[in-house]
Amino acid sequence: MTSLFARLRSGAPLSSAAYDPAVNIARSSHWYRAGEIPDTMDGRFAVLATVLALVTLRIEDGGDEYRTAAVTLTEAFITDMDAQMREQGFDATLGKQVRHLVGSLASRIDRWRRAMAGEGDWNDTVRRSLYRDDPVGDQALAHSAGECRALADRLAALDVDAVIAGRWS
Repeated sequence: MTSLFARLRSGAPLSSAAYDPAVNIARSSHWYRAGEIPDTMDGRFAVLATVLALVTLRIEDGGDEYRTAAVTLTEAFITDMDAQMREQGFDATLGKQVRHLVGSLASRIDRWRRAMAGEGDWNDTVRRSLYRDDPVGDQALAHSAGECRALADRLAALDVDAVIAGRWS
């Protein structure tokens, strides 16, 4: 089985430089080892969508002039997911599946927006974003919550142009 994070074929570049570092962070083994997220397509998707939600929110914090960059990041995600799903043989239901994945990303962005604004519990947001309704141990949850907080803090400390340019991994 090919990796969910396999590179797109040459000639089909990603439309956002910020996407590559997000994929690299989502590939980090600590999510799957210390964070106990299943190393499956669903688990990898949960990590990637969580990282992208945090990156998207940082880009949006730059103001209205950066909204296009956030959309471009989502388009890179769609392009990648489309290619990955075709590779896995989802051609017959591809449109429906990709819409579902985009909806999952949008839900995470909304959930993280509330948590980062102090309107939601951080650990509950981590649990829902990375583990859904699956049981998770306290240590694994604490690890993942800390990693999400560290990523959000690192992104917040950077100029939004550096984030968009992918200079943050």
